[in-house]
Amino acid sequence: MRKRVRFTKMQGIGNDYVYINGFEEDGIDDPGALARRISDRHFGVGSDGLVLVLPSQCADVRMRMFNADGSEAEMCGNAVRCVGKYAYEHGLVASTSVRVETLAGERAVNLLQENGQICAATVDMGAPELIPERIPVLVQDGGDTQSFIARHVEVSGTVYAVTAVSMGNPHAVVFMNGIDMLDLPCLGPRFECHPYFPRRINTEFVEPISPNRVRVRVWERGAGETMACGTGACAVAVACHLNGQTGRELDVELKGGTLHIRWDTASGHVFMTGGAVTVFEGMYPL
Repeated sequence: MRKRVRFTKMQGIGNDYVYINGFEEDGIDDPGALARRISDRHFGVGSDGLVLVLPSQCADVRMRMFNADGSEAEMCGNAVRCVGKYAYEHGLVASTSVRVETLAGERAVNLLQENGQICAATVDMGAPELIPERIPVLVQDGGDTQSFIARHVEVSGTVYAVTAVSMGNPHAVVFMNGIDMLDLPCLGPRFECHPYFPRRINTEFVEPISPNRVRVRVWERGAGETMACGTGACAVAVACHLNGQTGRELDVELKGGTLHIRWDTASGHVFMTGGAVTVFEGMYPL
């Protein structure tokens, strides 16, 4: 009889992942391969990827996340909110303030309750990284090595003004009108694999609505177009302020819902608030 693993499917404004309790489950020797199988929306559970919730030596829990193509990512803002909720509701922590270890560093998750139920969370996402080498994004000879703001990048014969930001993972932010008309399945991969981005890139196409609200479509490396991206929303907020599009606090409207983002002046950290929802639980054969 094939071994089965218990899973929980969760979503943060439509960005859905399969979560597995690494405190209890073992035998997942190849999580990348499992991510490819379990994420398939026709033959698997269906998700944007797989998240393992594991013991940590430095925080309350450790999070490993794998995209739907099996590649491991440093961080996911929507997933880290769900990890906090998962850890609290499964008795891995006793407090609604949860410290989560990720490949991008530790994140502090403050769980929010409504009618006695965890419904959302605010996450301290840390300070944005703007130095191109650390994002990483390549800078041509003579270019500014301290930032990559509104730089011209040619993609498939069209020149785009790109602002690059890392929130623990790399993002390219592009401002434009008419994002609903974009052929994202065609354009997204060309940004993702552009030679300027040596570790591939997540791309946000942003349409400003007002000084405190924007609309966004997201292409995530290894996953394709997703309903939402938490780190992407944070990168968008930083890029919006740097390009004079908004103030430091705004609502980022994505296909799956809205995230509230605040780039704090005093600390320089970005704070993200959004929902965290359990969809269903089940068993999956390994």
